[in-house]
Amino acid sequence: MERQNRLALRRAAPALLGYAGVRALGVLVLALWSAATGKSWLTLLTARWDSLWYTRVAEHGYGWSVTLPDGGVHSNLAFFPLLPWLERLVSALTPLSYGQAGMVVSWLASLAAAWGIFAVGDHVSGRRTGICLAVLWGALPIGVVASMAYSEALFTALAAWGLYAVLRRHWVTAGLLAALAGLTRPVGAAVVAAVWVAAALWVRRERRVTWRVVAGALLAPAGAAAYVLWVGHRTGDWLFGYLDVQGQWGNGFDGGLAFARFIGDKFTSVPGALAGTGLIVGVALVLWLYVTGVRQRQPVPLLVYTGIVLALALCSSGYFGSKPRLMLPAFPLLLPLAVALARRRTTGPVWVLGGLALVSAVYGAFWLNGSGPP
Repeated sequence: MERQNRLALRRAAPALLGYAGVRALGVLVLALWSAATGKSWLTLLTARWDSLWYTRVAEHGYGWSVTLPDGGVHSNLAFFPLLPWLERLVSALTPLSYGQAGMVVSWLASLAAAWGIFAVGDHVSGRRTGICLAVLWGALPIGVVASMAYSEALFTALAAWGLYAVLRRHWVTAGLLAALAGLTRPVGAAVVAAVWVAAALWVRRERRVTWRVVAGALLAPAGAAAYVLWVGHRTGDWLFGYLDVQGQWGNGFDGGLAFARFIGDKFTSVPGALAGTGLIVGVALVLWLYVTGVRQRQPVPLLVYTGIVLALALCSSGYFGSKPRLMLPAFPLLLPLAVALARRRTTGPVWVLGGLALVSAVYGAFWLNGSGPP
C-alpha cells in the first residue's frame, strides 16, 4: 500500500507542482497589489465576507445572527459545519487564529483537490489530461477563492476524490466522502446524486446487489441529512427549517428566473449592456462546455455531478455575484479543454496554462481588492 501511494504521488507530482505554482503566483500578485493599495493580503484571505461567518461559528458555535435594516435576519445556521470544525481543530493545535487556520485548511484542501482532479482526469483520459485539468482548475479567474478561508477548496477536494472513488467502484469510500461533502456545502447533494446514479447503473448492469453498494448509497446523504435535520430541530421546523434559514438570506431555487431578470436589467444602459452581454456569453460558454462533455461521453457520474452543481448555481436566486464562485467545484466542465491541451505535444500547453495563470493572478488580486467574492 505504501509503495502504491508513493507511485500515485509521483504520477500526480507534475499536476500538484503546476497547481501549487499557479496558486503561489496568485498569492504573490495579491500581496503586491494589496501592499500598493494599503491593504493586507492576509486579511483579504482570512477575515472578509463569508470567512468571517465561518470563523464566528468556529469560535462561538451556532446561534449567532444579524438583523438587517429592512428587518431581515441572516443566521449563521446557513453555513455548514465541517470547515469551522477543522478551523477549531487547527487553531487548537497551532498559534493560528481561526481565520488563519481556515486559510491553511483551504490551502491544504486545494492541493488535495488538485490531486483528486488529476486522478479523475487521469482515469478518464490519461495522465496528460489529468495534469492539464488540475492546472486549468487552479488557473480559473476565480481560482483565488481556493486560497481563501472559504469552503470551496475543501468541498472540491471531497467531491473530486468521491467521484474518483465512484469511477473506481469503491462504494463505501465514495459514500463516506459524499457524506463529508454534505457537511461542507449544500451542493453536496451533487456528490450524493453521483453516487446514487452510479450505484443504480452498476446494479442494473451487473444484476446483483452487494453490501458495499448498499452501504455507500446509505452513507452518501448522511452528512447533509444530519445537518439539515439538526437545523430543523434548532428552528422548530424539521422539514423546512434549513430552507427558511436560506430564504432569509435571499437564497432559493427559482429555475433561473431571478438571474434572467438580473441580466435583462443590465440592458438599460450602454455599460450595463456590455456587462449583460458578457454574462450571456459566460453562461453560453459554460453550457457549451457541459454539452461538449456529454458529446464526448464523459462518465455519467461526472455529468450528473456537474449538471447539479450548475443547476444550483445558475437557477438559484440570491446574490448574483456569487455564481462564478458557486461553479468553482464544477471541475469536470474543464475536461474538454484539458483533453484538447493534452493532445498537443509541443510547448503550446505550457504557454497557454502560464498565460491563464497570470490572468488569474491579476484578476484575483483586482477582485479581492475591489468588490471581492460575497
